[in-house]
Amino acid sequence: MDISDLLAAHPVIDGHNDLLWEAREQAAYDFARLDVDAGGTTTHTDLPRMRAGGMGAQFWSVYVPCHLAGDDAVSATLEQVDAARLLTSTYADQLAWATSADDVERAWAGGRMASLTGAEGGHSINCSLGTLRALHELGVRYLTLTHNANTRWADSATDRPVAGGLTPFGREVVREMNRLDMMVDLSHVSPDTMRDALEASEAPVIFSHSSARAVTDSPRNAPDDVLESMARGGGVCMVTFVPKFVNAACAEAHREMVLAAATDGVPEADGPRFAAFERTWVEAHPPPTATLADVVAHCEHVREVAGIDHVGLGGDYDGVAVLPEGLEDVTAYPALLSALADRGWSADDLARLTCRNTLRVMRDVEAVGRAVRERRGPSLARIEDLDGVPPQG
Repeated sequence: MDISDLLAAHPVIDGHNDLLWEAREQAAYDFARLDVDAGGTTTHTDLPRMRAGGMGAQFWSVYVPCHLAGDDAVSATLEQVDAARLLTSTYADQLAWATSADDVERAWAGGRMASLTGAEGGHSINCSLGTLRALHELGVRYLTLTHNANTRWADSATDRPVAGGLTPFGREVVREMNRLDMMVDLSHVSPDTMRDALEASEAPVIFSHSSARAVTDSPRNAPDDVLESMARGGGVCMVTFVPKFVNAACAEAHREMVLAAATDGVPEADGPRFAAFERTWVEAHPPPTATLADVVAHCEHVREVAGIDHVGLGGDYDGVAVLPEGLEDVTAYPALLSALADRGWSADDLARLTCRNTLRVMRDVEAVGRAVRERRGPSLARIEDLDGVPPQG
Protein backbone atom coordinates (compact mmCIF):
# COMPACT_ATOMS: atom_id res chain seq x y z
CA MET A 1 0.00 0.00 0.00
CA ASP A 2 1.36 3.43 -0.94
CA ILE A 3 0.63 5.66 2.07
CA SER A 4 1.49 8.82 0.11
CA ASP A 5 -1.14 8.03 -2.51
CA LEU A 6 -3.69 7.21 0.18
CA LEU A 7 -3.08 10.52 1.94
CA ALA A 8 -3.26 12.44 -1.33
CA ALA A 9 -6.78 11.07 -1.82
CA HIS A 10 -7.82 10.99 1.86
CA PRO A 11 -5.82 13.59 3.82
CA VAL A 12 -5.84 13.71 7.59
CA ILE A 13 -8.49 15.74 9.39
CA ASP A 14 -7.04 16.20 12.87
CA GLY A 15 -9.47 16.97 15.67
CA HIS A 16 -7.32 19.06 17.99
CA ASN A 17 -4.19 21.23 17.82
CA ASP A 18 -3.07 23.96 20.24
CA LEU A 19 -0.84 25.98 17.89
CA LEU A 20 -2.91 29.12 18.52
CA TRP A 21 -2.16 29.19 22.24
CA GLU A 22 1.52 28.67 21.44
CA ALA A 23 1.27 31.59 18.99
CA ARG A 24 -0.20 33.70 21.81
CA GLU A 25 2.50 32.69 24.29
CA GLN A 26 5.48 32.83 21.93
CA ALA A 27 4.63 35.74 19.63
CA ALA A 28 1.42 37.48 20.78
CA TYR A 29 -0.21 36.12 17.59
CA ASP A 30 2.38 37.84 15.37
CA PHE A 31 2.89 35.42 12.49
CA ALA A 32 5.81 37.48 11.26
CA ARG A 33 7.60 36.50 14.48
CA LEU A 34 6.26 32.93 14.43
CA ASP A 35 6.27 32.30 10.69
CA VAL A 36 4.66 28.88 10.36
CA ASP A 37 5.50 28.76 6.66
CA ALA A 38 9.24 29.18 7.19
CA GLY A 39 9.85 25.81 8.84
CA GLY A 40 12.15 25.31 11.79
CA THR A 41 9.68 26.70 14.33
CA THR A 42 9.80 25.68 17.98
CA THR A 43 6.26 24.31 17.65
CA HIS A 44 5.13 20.80 16.69
CA THR A 45 3.14 22.32 13.84
CA ASP A 46 3.94 24.38 10.78
CA LEU A 47 2.65 24.41 7.23
CA PRO A 48 5.53 22.55 5.53
CA ARG A 49 5.35 19.80 8.13
CA MET A 50 1.56 19.62 7.84
CA ARG A 51 1.98 19.03 4.11
CA ALA A 52 4.67 16.42 4.76
CA GLY A 53 2.34 14.68 7.21
CA GLY A 54 -0.46 14.37 4.65
CA MET A 55 -2.78 16.75 6.46
CA GLY A 56 -5.84 18.19 4.79
CA ALA A 57 -7.70 19.88 7.65
CA GLN A 58 -7.05 20.96 11.20
CA PHE A 59 -9.47 21.82 13.96
CA TRP A 60 -7.50 24.56 15.72
CA SER A 61 -8.36 24.66 19.41
CA VAL A 62 -9.43 28.13 20.52
CA TYR A 63 -8.49 27.05 24.02
CA VAL A 64 -8.23 29.34 27.02
CA PRO A 65 -7.17 28.09 30.48
CA CYS A 66 -9.74 27.50 33.19
CA HIS A 67 -8.33 30.16 35.50
CA LEU A 68 -9.75 32.67 33.03
CA ALA A 69 -13.38 32.88 34.05
CA GLY A 70 -16.48 34.85 33.17
CA ASP A 71 -16.02 37.69 30.71
CA ASP A 72 -12.24 37.20 30.78
CA ALA A 73 -12.67 33.69 29.38
CA VAL A 74 -15.02 34.94 26.67
CA SER A 75 -12.65 37.74 25.65
CA ALA A 76 -9.66 35.41 25.48
CA THR A 77 -11.67 32.91 23.42
CA LEU A 78 -12.64 35.66 20.98
CA GLU A 79 -8.95 36.57 20.67
CA GLN A 80 -8.20 32.92 19.88
CA VAL A 81 -10.90 32.83 17.18
CA ASP A 82 -9.48 36.05 15.77
CA ALA A 83 -6.04 34.42 15.73
CA ALA A 84 -7.41 31.44 13.81
CA ARG A 85 -8.81 33.80 11.19
CA LEU A 86 -5.53 35.73 11.09
CA LEU A 87 -3.55 32.51 10.66
CA THR A 88 -5.81 31.48 7.79
CA SER A 89 -5.74 34.84 6.01
CA THR A 90 -1.98 35.26 6.49
CA TYR A 91 -1.38 31.98 4.68
CA ALA A 92 -4.40 32.11 2.38
CA ASP A 93 -2.44 30.45 -0.42
CA GLN A 94 -2.28 27.30 1.73
CA LEU A 95 -5.18 27.52 4.20
CA ALA A 96 -8.92 27.99 3.66
CA TRP A 97 -11.44 28.93 6.36
CA ALA A 98 -13.99 26.14 6.79
CA THR A 99 -17.17 25.72 8.81
CA SER A 100 -18.72 22.70 7.07
CA ALA A 101 -17.82 19.39 5.48
CA ASP A 102 -18.43 20.91 2.05
CA ASP A 103 -16.00 23.74 2.90
CA VAL A 104 -13.34 21.16 3.74
CA GLU A 105 -13.74 19.42 0.42
CA ARG A 106 -13.75 22.76 -1.45
CA ALA A 107 -10.44 23.59 0.23
CA TRP A 108 -9.00 20.32 -1.00
CA ALA A 109 -10.29 20.90 -4.51
CA GLY A 110 -8.43 24.22 -4.46
CA GLY A 111 -5.19 22.65 -3.24
CA ARG A 112 -5.43 24.10 0.27
CA MET A 113 -5.75 22.72 3.79
CA ALA A 114 -8.91 23.54 5.72
CA SER A 115 -8.83 25.66 8.91
CA LEU A 116 -11.59 24.85 11.39
CA THR A 117 -12.03 25.79 15.04
CA GLY A 118 -13.27 24.16 18.22
CA ALA A 119 -13.60 25.76 21.68
CA GLU A 120 -11.97 23.71 24.42
CA GLY A 121 -14.02 24.15 27.55
CA GLY A 122 -17.53 25.26 28.45
CA HIS A 123 -16.08 28.10 30.55
CA SER A 124 -15.60 29.87 27.19
CA ILE A 125 -19.35 30.60 26.97
CA ASN A 126 -19.73 31.95 30.54
CA CYS A 127 -23.04 30.11 31.07
CA SER A 128 -24.60 32.03 28.17
CA LEU A 129 -26.40 30.41 25.25
CA GLY A 130 -26.19 33.75 23.48
CA THR A 131 -22.40 33.56 23.72
CA LEU A 132 -22.54 30.00 22.41
CA ARG A 133 -24.50 31.25 19.39
CA ALA A 134 -22.02 34.08 18.86
CA LEU A 135 -19.11 31.64 18.81
CA HIS A 136 -20.97 29.55 16.25
CA GLU A 137 -21.60 32.64 14.15
CA LEU A 138 -17.84 33.30 14.22
CA GLY A 139 -17.17 29.82 12.87
CA VAL A 140 -16.56 27.67 15.94
CA ARG A 141 -17.83 24.18 15.13
CA TYR A 142 -17.35 22.23 18.34
CA LEU A 143 -17.42 22.93 22.05
CA THR A 144 -15.62 20.68 24.53
CA LEU A 145 -18.06 20.75 27.43
CA THR A 146 -15.32 21.17 30.06
CA HIS A 147 -11.57 21.47 30.23
CA ASN A 148 -9.64 20.32 33.32
CA ALA A 149 -12.03 21.99 35.78
CA ASN A 150 -15.78 21.67 36.19
CA THR A 151 -18.08 24.26 34.74
CA ARG A 152 -21.14 25.20 36.76
CA TRP A 153 -23.15 22.88 34.52
CA ALA A 154 -20.86 19.92 33.75
CA ASP A 155 -18.32 17.77 35.56
CA SER A 156 -14.76 17.44 34.25
CA ALA A 157 -12.76 14.21 34.21
CA THR A 158 -10.02 15.83 36.29
CA ASP A 159 -12.02 17.67 38.95
CA ARG A 160 -14.08 16.59 41.94
CA PRO A 161 -17.59 15.64 40.74
CA VAL A 162 -20.24 18.15 41.75
CA ALA A 163 -23.10 17.96 39.26
CA GLY A 164 -23.01 14.19 38.78
CA GLY A 165 -22.71 14.73 35.03
CA LEU A 166 -24.75 17.44 33.30
CA THR A 167 -27.13 19.78 35.10
CA PRO A 168 -30.44 20.73 33.43
CA PHE A 169 -28.68 23.79 31.97
CA GLY A 170 -25.89 21.55 30.70
CA ARG A 171 -28.45 19.47 28.86
CA GLU A 172 -29.85 22.66 27.38
CA VAL A 173 -26.36 23.58 26.15
CA VAL A 174 -26.25 20.23 24.32
CA ARG A 175 -29.72 20.81 22.85
CA GLU A 176 -28.75 24.25 21.61
CA MET A 177 -25.54 22.89 20.12
CA ASN A 178 -27.64 20.36 18.22
CA ARG A 179 -29.79 23.18 16.88
CA LEU A 180 -26.73 25.15 15.81
CA ASP A 181 -25.00 22.13 14.19
CA MET A 182 -22.10 22.56 16.61
CA MET A 183 -20.47 19.26 17.51
CA VAL A 184 -20.64 18.16 21.15
CA ASP A 185 -17.09 17.24 22.21
CA LEU A 186 -16.74 14.85 25.14
CA SER A 187 -12.98 14.97 25.59
CA HIS A 188 -12.05 16.22 29.09
CA VAL A 189 -15.46 15.45 30.63
CA SER A 190 -16.26 12.90 33.33
CA PRO A 191 -17.79 9.53 32.37
CA ASP A 192 -21.12 10.65 33.88
CA THR A 193 -21.03 13.81 31.77
CA MET A 194 -20.25 11.66 28.71
CA ARG A 195 -23.26 9.46 29.38
CA ASP A 196 -25.60 12.38 30.09
CA ALA A 197 -24.51 14.16 26.91
CA LEU A 198 -24.98 11.02 24.82
CA GLU A 199 -28.49 10.71 26.22
CA ALA A 200 -29.31 14.37 25.63
CA SER A 201 -27.85 14.77 22.14
CA GLU A 202 -29.89 14.21 19.00
CA ALA A 203 -26.73 14.45 16.89
CA PRO A 204 -23.55 12.36 16.83
CA VAL A 205 -20.92 13.42 19.35
CA ILE A 206 -17.15 13.49 19.08
CA PHE A 207 -14.10 13.01 21.22
CA SER A 208 -11.72 15.53 19.67
CA HIS A 209 -8.65 14.14 21.45
CA SER A 210 -9.19 11.11 23.70
CA SER A 211 -8.18 7.46 23.72
CA ALA A 212 -9.48 4.20 25.21
CA ARG A 213 -9.71 3.78 28.98
CA ALA A 214 -9.64 -0.03 28.73
CA VAL A 215 -6.13 0.25 27.25
CA THR A 216 -4.81 3.06 29.46
CA ASP A 217 -6.60 3.83 32.71
CA SER A 218 -6.67 7.61 32.49
CA PRO A 219 -9.76 9.62 33.46
CA ARG A 220 -9.30 11.51 30.16
CA ASN A 221 -10.05 8.39 28.14
CA ALA A 222 -13.41 6.94 27.09
CA PRO A 223 -14.73 3.77 28.80
CA ASP A 224 -15.90 0.96 26.53
CA ASP A 225 -19.60 1.44 27.31
CA VAL A 226 -19.25 5.09 26.26
CA LEU A 227 -17.45 4.13 23.05
CA GLU A 228 -20.28 1.73 22.27
CA SER A 229 -22.95 4.40 22.93
CA MET A 230 -20.98 6.95 20.92
CA ALA A 231 -20.90 4.54 17.99
CA ARG A 232 -24.62 3.76 18.21
CA GLY A 233 -25.21 7.49 17.90
CA GLY A 234 -22.95 7.75 14.86
CA GLY A 235 -20.07 9.65 16.50
CA VAL A 236 -16.29 9.44 16.27
CA CYS A 237 -13.48 9.08 18.81
CA MET A 238 -10.37 10.89 17.56
CA VAL A 239 -7.51 8.99 19.17
CA THR A 240 -4.98 11.27 20.80
CA PHE A 241 -1.21 10.90 21.14
CA VAL A 242 -0.67 12.34 24.65
CA PRO A 243 1.71 9.96 26.50
CA LYS A 244 -0.19 9.93 29.81
CA PHE A 245 -3.37 8.98 27.92
CA VAL A 246 -1.88 6.21 25.76
CA ASN A 247 0.79 4.52 27.88
CA ALA A 248 0.07 2.76 31.20
CA ALA A 249 3.41 3.64 32.80
CA CYS A 250 3.01 7.29 31.82
CA ALA A 251 -0.52 7.29 33.22
CA GLU A 252 0.70 5.81 36.52
CA ALA A 253 3.48 8.38 36.75
CA HIS A 254 0.91 11.12 36.20
CA ARG A 255 -1.34 9.67 38.93
CA GLU A 256 1.60 9.73 41.37
CA MET A 257 2.23 13.37 40.50
CA VAL A 258 -1.47 14.28 40.93
CA LEU A 259 -1.49 12.64 44.38
CA ALA A 260 1.69 14.44 45.39
CA ALA A 261 0.26 17.74 44.20
CA ALA A 262 -3.01 17.16 46.05
CA THR A 263 -1.04 16.41 49.22
CA ASP A 264 0.55 19.84 48.79
CA GLY A 265 -2.90 21.40 48.33
CA VAL A 266 -2.64 21.77 44.55
CA PRO A 267 -5.56 20.09 42.72
CA GLU A 268 -5.12 19.09 39.08
CA ALA A 269 -8.02 21.37 38.14
CA ASP A 270 -6.01 24.41 39.32
CA GLY A 271 -4.26 25.02 36.01
CA PRO A 272 -1.50 27.56 36.79
CA ARG A 273 -0.52 26.13 40.19
CA PHE A 274 -0.64 22.55 38.94
CA ALA A 275 1.46 23.43 35.88
CA ALA A 276 4.09 25.00 38.15
CA PHE A 277 4.07 21.91 40.39
CA GLU A 278 4.40 19.65 37.33
CA ARG A 279 7.44 21.52 36.01
CA THR A 280 9.25 20.97 39.30
CA TRP A 281 8.04 17.39 39.73
CA VAL A 282 9.16 16.07 36.35
CA GLU A 283 12.67 17.43 36.87
CA ALA A 284 13.02 15.12 39.86
CA HIS A 285 10.82 12.33 38.46
CA PRO A 286 11.41 11.98 34.70
CA PRO A 287 8.32 10.34 33.18
CA PRO A 288 8.43 7.08 31.20
CA THR A 289 8.40 7.13 27.41
CA ALA A 290 5.40 6.36 25.21
CA THR A 291 5.75 5.15 21.63
CA LEU A 292 3.86 5.06 18.36
CA ALA A 293 2.96 1.44 19.18
CA ASP A 294 0.91 2.68 22.15
CA VAL A 295 -1.21 4.84 19.84
CA VAL A 296 -1.63 1.90 17.44
CA ALA A 297 -3.05 -0.12 20.36
CA HIS A 298 -5.63 2.58 21.07
CA CYS A 299 -6.65 2.89 17.42
CA GLU A 300 -7.14 -0.86 17.30
CA HIS A 301 -9.17 -0.94 20.53
CA VAL A 302 -11.48 1.88 19.48
CA ARG A 303 -11.98 0.11 16.16
CA GLU A 304 -12.72 -3.18 17.95
CA VAL A 305 -15.23 -1.69 20.40
CA ALA A 306 -16.84 1.11 18.36
CA GLY A 307 -16.22 -0.08 14.80
CA ILE A 308 -14.15 1.16 11.90
CA ASP A 309 -16.70 3.91 11.14
CA HIS A 310 -16.14 5.58 14.52
CA VAL A 311 -12.39 6.16 14.87
CA GLY A 312 -10.38 9.24 13.89
CA LEU A 313 -7.25 11.17 14.88
CA GLY A 314 -6.75 14.08 17.31
CA GLY A 315 -3.06 14.36 18.03
CA ASP A 316 -3.08 17.31 20.51
CA TYR A 317 0.08 18.68 18.94
CA ASP A 318 1.37 21.83 20.65
CA GLY A 319 -0.88 21.01 23.60
CA VAL A 320 1.74 18.90 25.41
CA ALA A 321 5.48 19.20 25.94
CA VAL A 322 6.41 15.61 25.05
CA LEU A 323 4.92 13.23 22.50
CA PRO A 324 5.43 9.51 21.90
CA GLU A 325 8.56 8.32 20.15
CA GLY A 326 7.75 8.19 16.44
CA LEU A 327 5.01 10.85 16.71
CA GLU A 328 7.10 13.89 17.59
CA ASP A 329 5.40 16.34 15.23
CA VAL A 330 2.76 16.60 12.52
CA THR A 331 4.94 14.86 9.95
CA ALA A 332 4.28 11.56 11.74
CA TYR A 333 0.83 10.62 10.43
CA PRO A 334 2.25 8.51 7.55
CA ALA A 335 4.30 6.49 10.06
CA LEU A 336 1.17 5.80 12.10
CA LEU A 337 -0.78 4.76 9.01
CA SER A 338 2.05 2.47 7.89
CA ALA A 339 2.07 0.80 11.31
CA LEU A 340 -1.68 0.26 11.12
CA ALA A 341 -1.36 -1.11 7.57
CA ASP A 342 1.20 -3.58 8.92
CA ARG A 343 -1.47 -4.66 11.42
CA GLY A 344 -3.86 -5.44 8.58
CA TRP A 345 -5.77 -2.18 8.16
CA SER A 346 -6.91 -1.84 4.55
CA ALA A 347 -6.72 1.30 2.43
CA ASP A 348 -10.47 1.75 2.99
CA ASP A 349 -10.01 1.40 6.76
CA LEU A 350 -7.26 4.02 6.77
CA ALA A 351 -9.32 6.41 4.62
CA ARG A 352 -12.10 6.21 7.20
CA LEU A 353 -9.61 6.91 9.97
CA THR A 354 -7.96 9.89 8.28
CA CYS A 355 -11.00 11.80 7.08
CA ARG A 356 -14.09 9.96 5.93
CA ASN A 357 -15.48 9.26 9.39
CA THR A 358 -15.04 12.85 10.51
CA LEU A 359 -16.58 14.25 7.32
CA ARG A 360 -19.57 11.94 7.78
CA VAL A 361 -20.06 13.07 11.39
CA MET A 362 -19.84 16.71 10.35
CA ARG A 363 -22.51 16.17 7.69
CA ASP A 364 -24.74 14.25 10.08
CA VAL A 365 -24.48 17.02 12.70
CA GLU A 366 -25.28 19.60 10.02
CA ALA A 367 -28.35 17.59 8.95
CA VAL A 368 -29.60 17.34 12.55
CA GLY A 369 -29.15 21.09 12.94
CA ARG A 370 -31.27 21.81 9.88
CA ALA A 371 -34.01 19.50 11.15
CA VAL A 372 -33.98 20.94 14.66
CA ARG A 373 -34.11 24.53 13.40
CA GLU A 374 -37.32 23.68 11.56
CA ARG A 375 -38.86 22.65 14.90
CA ARG A 376 -37.61 25.33 17.29
CA GLY A 377 -35.87 28.65 17.55
CA PRO A 378 -32.97 29.73 19.75
CA SER A 379 -33.15 28.69 23.39
CA LEU A 380 -33.56 31.60 25.80
CA ALA A 381 -32.92 29.42 28.86
CA ARG A 382 -30.78 30.80 31.67
CA ILE A 383 -28.73 28.86 34.18
CA GLU A 384 -30.47 30.61 37.08
CA ASP A 385 -33.85 29.39 35.81
CA LEU A 386 -32.88 25.77 35.07
CA ASP A 387 -30.34 25.10 37.81
CA GLY A 388 -31.29 27.66 40.44
CA VAL A 389 -27.75 29.01 40.27
CA PRO A 390 -27.43 32.80 40.46
CA PRO A 391 -25.50 34.40 37.58
CA GLN A 392 -21.94 35.46 38.23
CA GLY A 393 -20.94 39.03 37.55
